[in-house]
Amino acid sequence: MTDILKKEIITTAEVKEILDSVKADDMDQIQRWTSDYVSKFAKTDAKTAAKMVRQLVEQCDLTSEEAVEVVNVMPSTLEELRAFTFGWKKLILTETLEKMLSILKPESQG
Repeated sequence: MTDILKKEIITTAEVKEILDSVKADDMDQIQRWTSDYVSKFAKTDAKTAAKMVRQLVEQCDLTSEEAVEVVNVMPSTLEELRAFTFGWKKLILTETLEKMLSILKPESQG
């Protein structure tokens, strides 16, 4: 059994990058299922996803967990973002939501 070196919350894009470095023949069944899932649902590349998470934490006062959730879902409208963040049970100002959307826009990641 492999030792756990550290625990870290990462985006689906980062999981995809990790699993892409492993040959399919070397994966167990769960790793193959996970690889298939993240290949279908990762919304951006790992580098961009990590940058977005960092910006959301630093500029929008989100926790790492909240930022990863947002990047994994990538809401594209204020309404989608409001619906998504509603479950967090904390008030997020419209100005902050708009900042979050600007960070998630692909053209802002150039």
